[in-house]
Amino acid sequence: MRAGATGRFAPSPTGTLHLGNLRTALLAWLYARAQGAPFLLRIEDLDRGRVRERYEVEQLADLAAIGLDWDGAIVRQSARTDHYAEALATLDAAAATYPCWCTRAEIREASSAPHGPLPEGHYPGTCRRLTAAQRADREASGRPPAIRVAAGAAAIAFRDRLHGEQHGVVDDFVVRRNDGAYAYNLAVVVDDGAQDVGEVVRGDDLLDSTPRQLWLADRLGLGGRDGMSFAHVPLVLGGDGARLAKRHGAVTLADRAEQGESAGEVRARLAASVGLAAPDERPSPAELVARFDPERFAPPPSGPLPGL
Repeated sequence: MRAGATGRFAPSPTGTLHLGNLRTALLAWLYARAQGAPFLLRIEDLDRGRVRERYEVEQLADLAAIGLDWDGAIVRQSARTDHYAEALATLDAAAATYPCWCTRAEIREASSAPHGPLPEGHYPGTCRRLTAAQRADREASGRPPAIRVAAGAAAIAFRDRLHGEQHGVVDDFVVRRNDGAYAYNLAVVVDDGAQDVGEVVRGDDLLDSTPRQLWLADRLGLGGRDGMSFAHVPLVLGGDGARLAKRHGAVTLADRAEQGESAGEVRARLAASVGLAAPDERPSPAELVARFDPERFAPPPSGPLPGL
């Protein structure tokens, strides 16, 4: 077992898992199990307006159906808001946050203007530079602010198992929304730290969020995050080249069952799509663990699932 190789999968119960979600879950499970490490399940249910209990039930059943198991109790973010509040208080005490009243339109306009070292689309710190009078005007408006970190365009470098050396510039990202909900980046850093997660496997659409999370972990004193391993795996795409979604047809486990495809056959299809099985093979979960090498795994780039 590699020390600190604990893995996790963290779905949001806002819909049914599609085959792309299931492939990411399978790979996260394989990275952990191939290293003899625990695999944890965390439910990201902070978006109370979209979360539905029935989706969580379906998601757990689908993960089990393709042969995945997990260790310990399932953690739900909705039960951990006190921990996020404590982390936010730590940032506040270090003068590492500020309120932001910008609307989405104002953010789009500001982020498209030249602003030094930040990549296009990053928040350039508009509300951090408000005068006392401007800040008083916004406070008097009665509109609740979001809370952003004052990152100062920090430069962060890390290595990803599949993408190699990465470098990013951290903008002043949101850690609490203006409706009071804690943001993904804050919650995931706090939870990974609390659960000693050391092997982060997720879709490569989240690659750009990693510098923010590493910066935040450092500010929260989670020094053990320095040894984390990252693997941002390719996404499954629809035939139109867009990220897989329900509009692409029979893309859930239930859909495939209606087409006469068993959960084991779906698992085999997912494994074959990343080079872990031949098209005519039906490997068991244990067989996939035995042949999975985290150091050598090199999946093809994002694309459609063959035969879907």
